[in-house]
Amino acid sequence: MATRFALVLTAVALQGCIEKPPPPAASHNRLYYEDQLGKAASCTVSDVKVTDGKESPVTMTTGGGGWCGVSVSHGGDPYAAGLLVQPPANGKVFVHGVGDDTRIDYTPKPGAPATDAFAVRLIPGDAILRIAVNPPKPPGT
Repeated sequence: MATRFALVLTAVALQGCIEKPPPPAASHNRLYYEDQLGKAASCTVSDVKVTDGKESPVTMTTGGGGWCGVSVSHGGDPYAAGLLVQPPANGKVFVHGVGDDTRIDYTPKPGAPATDAFAVRLIPGDAILRIAVNPPKPPGT
């Protein structure tokens, strides 16, 4: 019985010495169905090129109610923060992480004029996105 107990203790002690596989790669936030709920019926965004320390113009065309979003990342990761440096006159802005990106959502006020503009400073990197919001063009124009 003592020998069996000694073997068990030795086996348990050696478990700590066994080389363990490396931990899985860091997992980033995942994109969930809920991240798409409430999206505008019409939402297009111009190509976005974010450069640290620079301003970048972005054009957003949205209509049909709901939010329209701009997705950006910093080296494949979400930004740590997005600071609203120019608020929109006709809507609201929500900056948050979605998956490996930072998404800047704009939601127009009901009945407000269809054009708007706002700016967000992204941290780290101190880049600024200046976003012009336009209504969708009527069909055939």
